[in-house]
Amino acid sequence: MMDWQALKLSIELGLISCAVLIPSSILLSRILAWQRFRGRNFLQAFLSLPLLLPPTVLGYYLLTFTGSRSILGQWYENLFGTSLVFSFEGILLASIIFNIPFAVQPMQRAFESIPLVTREAAWTCGLSNWSTFWRIELPLAWPGILTAIILTFTHTLGEFGVVLMVGGNIQSETRTIAISIYDHVQAYDNAGAASMSALLLLISLTAITTIYVLNDRQEQRRAR
Repeated sequence: MMDWQALKLSIELGLISCAVLIPSSILLSRILAWQRFRGRNFLQAFLSLPLLLPPTVLGYYLLTFTGSRSILGQWYENLFGTSLVFSFEGILLASIIFNIPFAVQPMQRAFESIPLVTREAAWTCGLSNWSTFWRIELPLAWPGILTAIILTFTHTLGEFGVVLMVGGNIQSETRTIAISIYDHVQAYDNAGAASMSALLLLISLTAITTIYVLNDRQEQRRAR
């Protein structure tokens, strides 16, 4: 049996994560693509940590820095009167953090692929930096931006360890579809687990196929 509530929560989490993360990541990836500064490599390594860290390690640090004893956790409780951990807001914060490399890296590569002469030509034609960014850079980097959106959303749907550690397993609030699959397996409901697993498999396969199609089109445009 499909857990529609968990699916709805996961989709909501993925959409909000994209809405928060993508705009800021566009600016950050543009800076990393074109500016050289002290500490740049360390910053890139730090932003890539979620790709390598075990989910339990990342979840532990998120619990440490958002718990009721932390400065952030105490500030949140004083402001909103509720705990940040074991809440939708907590797993949203976790989702934003563990999705950073999935959002930044594709867009950084997209901005790096734009030749400097293209920007210089736009400036020569009288376009300001903002106009160049809006009218030239964004359209050229759009495949990378779309890839980042797809990866961020899909990865959010499938994340299990970090979400479980930070949000627990609270129905209608922190139980995502990945956690629901685990619950169904634990309850020996193989049919329910199979239906939800098949859905995530289909979404993931579609997402990866779309990314490869975008990459092929981009390569074809460069070859012309």
